[in-house]
Amino acid sequence: MDPGSSMIIKRDCKKRRISHVTEIINLPKDIMLEILSRLSIKSIFCCKTVCKSWYSLITYEPLFVDMYHKRSSSNFPSLLVSINDTNHFFVELKAIDSQPLEKTIALNPKFHLPSSDMRLIGSCNGFVCFLKGGYDMVHTLYISNPLLGEYYKVKMHKREKIYSSAYAFCFSEASRQYKVLRSAFEHPKVSELEVYTVGVDKKWRYVGKAPKPLWKSFSNANVNGIVHWMDPEKNDTIYSFNSWTEEVKSLLAPRGLITPSYKLTLVELRNCLCLCDSNDSEYIDIWWMKEYGITESWTKTHILKDTIQPDFRSDRFIPILTWKDGEILMQRDGGMQVVSYNPKEEKFTKIRVYFGYEATRYIPSFYSVKTIVEESSQVSYIHPKIDIV
Repeated sequence: MDPGSSMIIKRDCKKRRISHVTEIINLPKDIMLEILSRLSIKSIFCCKTVCKSWYSLITYEPLFVDMYHKRSSSNFPSLLVSINDTNHFFVELKAIDSQPLEKTIALNPKFHLPSSDMRLIGSCNGFVCFLKGGYDMVHTLYISNPLLGEYYKVKMHKREKIYSSAYAFCFSEASRQYKVLRSAFEHPKVSELEVYTVGVDKKWRYVGKAPKPLWKSFSNANVNGIVHWMDPEKNDTIYSFNSWTEEVKSLLAPRGLITPSYKLTLVELRNCLCLCDSNDSEYIDIWWMKEYGITESWTKTHILKDTIQPDFRSDRFIPILTWKDGEILMQRDGGMQVVSYNPKEEKFTKIRVYFGYEATRYIPSFYSVKTIVEESSQVSYIHPKIDIV
């Protein structure tokens, strides 16, 4: 082939590529929204840099925000990981070719937070609640959307003679309100429950006495806006706080449990309240409350640990979420290992994710913090990294 023919072919190829790009950019708005809302976070941030039109669709189009939010929980399961109280990361789990679990998943980006020493309270619909300060210190709450680099600071007043406190972040579908629940006690045997409604309350509201003092924290078992925690002294009772009615009730745990309550873990899996007992070196028991509030509906899944890597098989594994056709993602308690259990094949697979001391299910969202706070409230910005891998 002579040099002239080669140059002609290259020019033709370049013209075709430009033509294809132009055709994609000029697709109708509804089709573009359909495509963009199905992408991963990394791809979406890359698309924001392609042209002004796509940037505008992703940044300012309410329909894109709604479409992405409805699909984000199922498209790419995600985690919010805390390395320590200063470093928090976002992890998007991705299936890669025929061996989805053999891909090393990096922790990127590190969230730019408004302060150091931030304790993760919880996550709802893409909004994350952090707490700075503890025990008898002045408390400051931050409600943030890390993907947008937005946060709202709520300074809470100091309480005198407070021995300890625990927090939970929840969302009521019925009232469409986000609330923070606090258990605080000024006497070792008397605990009070207080609530702060984001965008409504100016201070904590007292909602009643807690049945039992809560020494550590509420669980991550937030089912339909209901927060749960165990009786610290007995393993037959589970307490709940309904974020809509603001009522405290008790549920009966599965009958015949031998493991003490402080060794049991409450989690939410597939929108079910679950109780996990992973203290045995040979198996993990997960109790599922198939019908919420019905004691007789507790159903046990008995999982053998014989396919977990032998050197840490005897450790506890805490379920985080279900993904990929019913597989259960679990974190080694206090360790860096993450495994996924396939109930059909009845075996574990190691996922090579560098982990910290805590992982929470996270549903990414592009909703602004401004949508949940008062119009007069000040929303601050910290430029987030966007090089998500």
